[in-house]
Amino acid sequence: MKNFIENLRTFFETRGYEVCARLGDKLGIKTAQIRLFFIYASFMTLGSPLIIYFALAFVIRIKDFINSRRTSVFDL
Repeated sequence: MKNFIENLRTFFETRGYEVCARLGDKLGIKTAQIRLFFIYASFMTLGSPLIIYFALAFVIRIKDFINSRRTSVFDL
């Protein structure tokens, strides 16, 4: 059972949206604290912070896509 939980955790950490990690880097807060905030807030408010989380994930994906496409100033 412990092996299954470790595999599940590894799966989500490697294929996650990295919202908490990027937000933590930007604000200077530990990633684990931000994850705990989203988890506790989701339980307390019946899932509404998940909408914020997915919106941030969408914005990060779009930002990464734009930054990867434009490598030079002359690519405008």
